[in-house]
Amino acid sequence: MSEQNQEVTIPRKIVQNLLHHAQQTPEQEVCGLISSRKNTPCRCYPIKNTADHPERFFHLDAQQQIQAMAEMRKNNEQLFAIYHSHPTEPAIPSCTDIQQANYPDALYIIITLKTKGVLELRGYQITGQQFIEAEVSQLLSS
Repeated sequence: MSEQNQEVTIPRKIVQNLLHHAQQTPEQEVCGLISSRKNTPCRCYPIKNTADHPERFFHLDAQQQIQAMAEMRKNNEQLFAIYHSHPTEPAIPSCTDIQQANYPDALYIIITLKTKGVLELRGYQITGQQFIEAEVSQLLSS
């Protein structure tokens, strides 16, 4: 994998949706998918976290994930990113996050609530057991 950071632009509306989703249950990890059209993120699909310990892990609800992927295909969208939050940890992939990263072409977005007064959102490309941070910026016009 290249050492060069990828630059990713996400519409402000989607960033706001992700941050809002994380704030709704700040004591548990939230998760979901982001779709794109022509490699431009366009829709957020919040998915229920079915992990046994949602305060420390996330597991996408299988049925909701299948429904979201079907909706993407119906709307001529592709999987762009998988997101989740870290309620008490930095926005850096954990060992579990890396082990469970099954979509090498997707961006992995982590939101942390740990920072004082500011929600932090960071993106990563995860391939094999390695991760490289992507520079994430907001598209202000959306």
